[in-house]
Amino acid sequence: MPSHPHLWFPFTSVKDAPDPLKVVSGRGARLTLADGRELIDCISSWWVNLHGHAHPQIVEAIAQQAATLEHVIFAGFSHEPAERLAMELCEILPEGLTRVFFSDNGSTAVEVALKMALQYWHNLDQPRSRILAFDGAYHGDTFGAMSVGERSLFNAPFEKLLFSVEFLPYPETWWGDETVAEKEAAAIAAVEQALAAGDVAAVILEPLVQGAGGMRMARPQFLQQLAARVQVAGSLLIADEVMTGFGRTGAWFACQRAGIQPDLICLSKGLTGGFLPLSITVATEAIYDTFCSGNPDHTFYHGHSYTANPLGCAAAIASLDLLRKSEAIVQGLEAAHRPGLELLAQHPKVTKPRLTGDVAACDLVSDRGGYLDPIGLRVRQAAIARGLLLRPLGNVLYLLPPYCLEPAEIQEIYAAIADLLDEI
Repeated sequence: MPSHPHLWFPFTSVKDAPDPLKVVSGRGARLTLADGRELIDCISSWWVNLHGHAHPQIVEAIAQQAATLEHVIFAGFSHEPAERLAMELCEILPEGLTRVFFSDNGSTAVEVALKMALQYWHNLDQPRSRILAFDGAYHGDTFGAMSVGERSLFNAPFEKLLFSVEFLPYPETWWGDETVAEKEAAAIAAVEQALAAGDVAAVILEPLVQGAGGMRMARPQFLQQLAARVQVAGSLLIADEVMTGFGRTGAWFACQRAGIQPDLICLSKGLTGGFLPLSITVATEAIYDTFCSGNPDHTFYHGHSYTANPLGCAAAIASLDLLRKSEAIVQGLEAAHRPGLELLAQHPKVTKPRLTGDVAACDLVSDRGGYLDPIGLRVRQAAIARGLLLRPLGNVLYLLPPYCLEPAEIQEIYAAIADLLDEI
């Protein structure tokens, strides 16, 4: 049981969890513990850190902004960091995404997108309210986000309160998968059937990689076929890029690598380089226009106390600058991972190896499987003993490190993982 008398930790079984490790500092890809040990942050501290801990350019940007304007209400007021960040984002986002709405985290970014999509049809006086999502999806922990996520132990206590969503098959694939074309065809057929009635408001998905659902990966050609069907049906396509955005798939955004153009995109995690909580939902001009009729009923009544916080915006601007300078590194992430994952794929305890950009994953052979598989905790503890921070999703082992690691360091991590798999 965690020993602190007042803290309640997330996603943690209170009774049987080991004591948390106390971190006193971070620099680059490494975290220093209170007992002096160092850990390589192989998962970017829940997928948020892009450039390494305590990057001086982001530290300086936040400090300068804090000395100028730490926060101001964002209703009826604006400020330079928010305006500049919105401009810079719209220059790199998939084409057509032009209206930026700020919130605080990935779940709320999704919540905002769902509300925008549903109110879009309300404002047009068209009775569309059906939402389609995918098996295995995870979009967050607020009620709307839980509703479009797969029914699981994450949301089971609240299931009766979640709104109805239709879930479609997700054609996950991996190296050596010979059934992917068949799975994609079945998924597209299900999509076409679900869209046929013409009353679907929106389809939401995590493009290329489903994150917390098990790092499940899909091919670009499937997403292209999906997007084409959604467009023909006149429905909206919501891309949840909370995890995949800002280079994680080897491109600025997974939608760009997949060759699709969503109507709404959700961004968070890496937005500030891992420094501060901030999220953004970006919509097309066509969606935004339906909120501009002058009718009070068409106003988007949504906001947060810390909407467009200037410190977060300043961090995000600095992070974008670093990403531009690191574009070649980001594009080479997949090549940096491939040799190590190929080595790991030969291990008898490894199955379904898969790789997209900086996201490398595999399943560990286990009798149980799933999020509660105890093999995940055994791997986590064995990794700490070797100076690595890993947090498997049950029997799904993955790497998603910050971009500051050298290719040689990435290979050393894979070698250490292969070694620990021999022992667990």
